[in-house]
Amino acid sequence: MNIDVSTIFQIAGIGIIVAMIHTVLKQMGKEDMANWITVIGFVIVLFMVVRMLNDLFREIKTIFLFQ
Repeated sequence: MNIDVSTIFQIAGIGIIVAMIHTVLKQMGKEDMANWITVIGFVIVLFMVVRMLNDLFREIKTIFLFQ
């Protein structure tokens, strides 16, 4: 399992960029598009976290099943 700090910085960077785009679009009056950008950013981060959890569970499985 290779969890390093760069993954945390990637997630934080995505959050900052999505927040900035959301704010700009909301001030322009395009609230629907701003909400969609937020949902898309959330889904991207969710996939990253699910991939990390998959690696974690795989590592736990190899530890306890001695494979």
